[in-house]
Amino acid sequence: MARPRRTDPDLVTQARQVTRQPRTLDQYRQALAVLLPAQLGASLEQTAAVLGVGRASVHRLQRRFRARRQSAAGPPRSWGGRRRALLSREQEVQFLAPWVERAQTGGVLVVSPIRAALAQQLGRPVAAAVVYRLLARHGWRKVAPDTRHPQSDPPVQEDWKKNSRKCWRPC
Repeated sequence: MARPRRTDPDLVTQARQVTRQPRTLDQYRQALAVLLPAQLGASLEQTAAVLGVGRASVHRLQRRFRARRQSAAGPPRSWGGRRRALLSREQEVQFLAPWVERAQTGGVLVVSPIRAALAQQLGRPVAAAVVYRLLARHGWRKVAPDTRHPQSDPPVQEDWKKNSRKCWRPC
C-alpha cells in the first residue's frame, strides 16, 4: 500500500499565487505539478498526462518549485557535467604532460602503456575506452599512416603496369 500523500498548505497557497500570474511557462508547470495532486488528488501519471511530460518529470517539477520557494538563490542546477569523472581536468592535464613531451618529439604513442599508467595512478583497472575518451577530450587524435608513399610516382607505376611481362617464370 502506498503511503498517504502529505501536502504542505503553505506550498499550495504559493502555487495558487504563481498560477494567477506566472512569469514563465516553467514556473506555471511547476505550480501545476504541485496543485493538481494536492487539490484534485491526481496521481503522478495523471499529472504527467495533463502537463505533457513524463512521470519522473512531475517529481522534478515539484522539487524545483519547493527549492525556489525555500531559497530564491540563483538558477537551478543543470543536468550537465561529468558526474563520474575519475580525474579532474587539471589532474588529466598533469597526467598527460609526460606523454605530450614524447608525442612532440615525434615518438609513437601506444594506448596500452598510457592505460597501465592511468590504472596505476587510480589504483584500479581501467578500460581502454576510458583512455581513448580521455585523449579525445584533450584534442588528441589517431594519426594513421598515409595510403601512399611520399616518393611514389603514379605515371611510372602506370607505365610499368602496361609494359610489364605478362608471364612470370619461377627463379
